[in-house]
Amino acid sequence: MSTDAIVAGPDEDEIGAALEAEGASVARLTGVVSRPALEEAGIVDADLYVLTDIGQATTIPIVCDLSEDVRTVVYARDTVPEFVKGQLDLAIDPQLMTAAIVADELTS
Repeated sequence: MSTDAIVAGPDEDEIGAALEAEGASVARLTGVVSRPALEEAGIVDADLYVLTDIGQATTIPIVCDLSEDVRTVVYARDTVPEFVKGQLDLAIDPQLMTAAIVADELTS
């Protein structure tokens, strides 16, 4: 089964490429991520939402509102704000776990 993922934010640690290497279909969002951009990228049918920019943490509640089934992941070095912690499935620091390991876990 293929995983549909959306990676939002800069992808300096290459989580998008790692997900693709595991067979996931990846849509990428850069710049300010809005509800219409998420909808256009396919968030309603996505399996996975990976945020790499903590500055856009407000997208997590939007994603959760648009889809009950999507897994939400933050893959960033910065601390996750308190207001989204309850809606996150996973938060990982790229300095602690490589993109390849994370992608393998997220797609298995």
